Amino acid sequence: MTVLKNILMLFAFLGQFSALSAKVKVEKNINYTDANDTYRQLDVFYQKDITQAKDVIVFIHGGSWSSGKKDTYWWLGRNLARKGVVTVNINYRLTPENKFERMAQDCAQAVKWVKDHVSKFGGNPDRIFLMGHSAGGHLAELINDDPVYFKQAGLVNPVKGVILNDAFGLDMKEYMTSAEKDNSYYDFLRSFSADPAIWEKGSPLHYVANSKNPHLIFYGAKTYPAIQLQSERLNKLLEIAHVPTELHVIPKKKHVGMISQMVFGSNKLYDLILNFLKRIE
Repeated sequence: MTVLKNILMLFAFLGQFSALSAKVKVEKNINYTDANDTYRQLDVFYQKDITQAKDVIVFIHGGSWSSGKKDTYWWLGRNLARKGVVTVNINYRLTPENKFERMAQDCAQAVKWVKDHVSKFGGNPDRIFLMGHSAGGHLAELINDDPVYFKQAGLVNPVKGVILNDAFGLDMKEYMTSAEKDNSYYDFLRSFSADPAIWEKGSPLHYVANSKNPHLIFYGAKTYPAIQLQSERLNKLLEIAHVPTELHVIPKKKHVGMISQMVFGSNKLYDLILNFLKRIE
């Protein structure tokens, strides 16, 4: 994921001059737990006019569960806020010090903070949507489907819908069982251990029967085969369960390009996201 980091840092550098928008405000580095810990902080992007409650997207970054940070994606928060969506970019604790369970716990705690506080930024606490790229998509789907995480955070699942952008690891048991034993495989062992029972515990597709809220699923036509197969399977299982879902295959895009394309506010994924939000009552 070093390539992803370098590309996104370049985009951030090139676009930094436009970070300040006449309509958008940013509150940065807010602790969402009692710990004064940079890994448990979030940024809120919102319009200055907070008189009308707006939809809220909580964005969970990717990075193979071992890297990444909210600050890299300031442009996503800015672009969505300009389009009328209060956007919350979150950090969470990473491997090797932490396993996926703790990351999911952090994400659920961040959502609880959003539920309790987002109205101060013009957000509607009854219209919270999760969005994640890569490993962030895994964590978004996991806390949405496995009820243990919101229960630990002390709230009923408040998520109105889920947006997955090239989500990796929807079935970690399948991936780890069949994947080539390369550097990525051994990196993932740090987050998921070598125990197949833990791989299954960390696989959102094994809890998909619990998912009752609408989904918007993207994957790149040139992304990793595991992402393509598991995104298709998630979409199919939701359809069978009569859960509203839509899937879009984005032509010519690889894994990194699926998120880096969104640095441009005119990217078509924003239109798909906004239309998705509008359709949900």
